[in-house]
Amino acid sequence: MDLNRALTEQANPESANLDKMSAQEILQLMNRQDLTVVAAVERALPNLAPLVEAAAERMSRGGRLFYVGAGTSGRLGMLDAAECPPTFSTPPEMVQAVLAGGPQAFLKAVEHAEDRRDVGAQEMHDRGVGELDTVVGISASGRTPFVLGALEEAQSRQALTGSIYCNPGSPLEMAAQYPVLLEVGPEVLAGSTRLKAGTATKMALNMLSTGVMVLLGKTLGNLMADLTPTCEKLKIRSVRILSQSAGIPWEEAERRLDEAGGDLRKALQSHADV
Repeated sequence: MDLNRALTEQANPESANLDKMSAQEILQLMNRQDLTVVAAVERALPNLAPLVEAAAERMSRGGRLFYVGAGTSGRLGMLDAAECPPTFSTPPEMVQAVLAGGPQAFLKAVEHAEDRRDVGAQEMHDRGVGELDTVVGISASGRTPFVLGALEEAQSRQALTGSIYCNPGSPLEMAAQYPVLLEVGPEVLAGSTRLKAGTATKMALNMLSTGVMVLLGKTLGNLMADLTPTCEKLKIRSVRILSQSAGIPWEEAERRLDEAGGDLRKALQSHADV
């Protein structure tokens, strides 16, 4: 695919006079354009849902979930992976992000890291990716060599593969068993895929990880039954969940949570057994 013809690289006619607009006009334009993101994600749901189901099935048998990306796409993967342990009490290795250039590339761009197809493949080798694992390649352009190399290696290891991308007909569409197209069109600032493409990707990742964890039984209704109270805010949230779900006073919920060693699920189960 010729990157120059990619939708995400095209100039958006709605923002042709961007440099002549007032701050209010710029923000209104961006807001209008962002409204199209929700529709783009909605169109992708029939393809995203099977990926969620397939990943959850493998993870229920001990598999892991890997996000692979470069630049903004990779950083969004890191954000989503980092939220899983405190939200669902998953071990850090259960959901992992693989960023081109390594963790240091989260704060500062590592030039040319995304161009190394071989390094993406090596990451899968080094992490021992296998048949129970799920590898999701993330790339707005749909052609990042680092991501493509990782997916090719993952497939050769019989891992489940998915992809999240924003340009129809891109290589990432053919590189994964479960491709998910987020067709958001040209950006307000041409080629700046941290905008609509980034927003759509974040929404899709929210759905992917949350959907998988719900299917794995990590929630109780819509409550974080496996919440890890690692700070005061989360301790308060744990007490609130126990108090509301068990229908007991706040003080009693605090006591029961202490007796359970801060383990919310254990506290919830203890109440159910009473």
